[in-house]
Amino acid sequence: MRRLLCAALVAMVLFGSDRRAQAADIVDTAVSAGSFNTLAAALGAADLVETLKGPGPFTVFAPTDEAFGKLPAGVVDSLLKPENKAKLTGVLTYHVVSGSVKADQVVGLSGATTVNGQRVEISAQDGVTVDNAQVVQTDIICDNGVIHVIDAVLLPADKNLAETAQATPGFGTLVAAAQAAGLVGALTGDDDLTILAPTDDAFAKLPAGTLDNLLKPENKSQLADILKFHVIPGRVYSDEALANGSAGTLQGTAVQFFNGNSGASVNGAKLVTTDLDASNGVIHVIDTVLLPPAQAASAVDPRGMIRDAIASGSALYNAGHHAACASIYEATMTDLMNADISSSLKGHMTSVLSHAAGTSCQTTRAWTLRRGLDQMYAQLP
Repeated sequence: MRRLLCAALVAMVLFGSDRRAQAADIVDTAVSAGSFNTLAAALGAADLVETLKGPGPFTVFAPTDEAFGKLPAGVVDSLLKPENKAKLTGVLTYHVVSGSVKADQVVGLSGATTVNGQRVEISAQDGVTVDNAQVVQTDIICDNGVIHVIDAVLLPADKNLAETAQATPGFGTLVAAAQAAGLVGALTGDDDLTILAPTDDAFAKLPAGTLDNLLKPENKSQLADILKFHVIPGRVYSDEALANGSAGTLQGTAVQFFNGNSGASVNGAKLVTTDLDASNGVIHVIDTVLLPPAQAASAVDPRGMIRDAIASGSALYNAGHHAACASIYEATMTDLMNADISSSLKGHMTSVLSHAAGTSCQTTRAWTLRRGLDQMYAQLP
């Protein structure tokens, strides 16, 4: 915070001590500073000048001329060419956030969604950084927003969802399945999508022969149905998904998000890595393949799952690992939401999970979940 305050004092010297009284719009303020010539030229080439002279308000993370100079030789000249206008617009709008976000608010954020649609990561660990750029001046007040000066150009993700998956280790099976199901086109299109992406290890957890069977041409429709159950329309970041609790999928039914003591999950699958941006969406990595309700119900053995969970959990509990025991019980109960069981039992599970999530004592939490599993087992046919 000391660095931010010092930067604010520097900004007052550069832009005048009474910046509110002399405030101009974002573009005029940047031009008058004399150190944003490249940014001003880029805004002109992208036809964004009038937008940033509009009412806003906007928050702009503004790279200096020196920041643009750090880019590899020829990059700026290439971006300024008319044929690259769309790409330039994407880069510039990645520096703009809707609303007026002052420095004291920025330091409390972990990220912010830009006008581009993608998110920038924000950290206050060592000074303040936006993605990998250092914030060097703050709170330059304009009459339609605020400017924070950064020392590097921010570059959004430029690969689409399919390209991102292909370039990321551990998604070979998912890519092959998408190709077999004829879904690659949807992952390369202009519509934003959110992908719950199972890793190769997640696919390997399926019963032996399941994947080979799904990849057969005659099972293309079934495979597509499963993969669509992993796709949510729009760009939905993990904090939004967890806050909403559920989201509809392209398959037609919803997935349920849950944030418990054992971490965040979706339909019982752990969210391993979240918020990987692509040019047309976002990817959340999961450790288990999700099955649509009808298929999941037929694949789940509730009694067997409960027996296995209690056997593993009891051993951990008796060894003194109460939190690990509770995590196994919680994960099992969440997985059972996909089982072919009565709505009253699902209501019971929801109540038990909610009660356990509000318990800080791990011993009590483990026993709360264990009693819930015992009650379920007794009521199963």
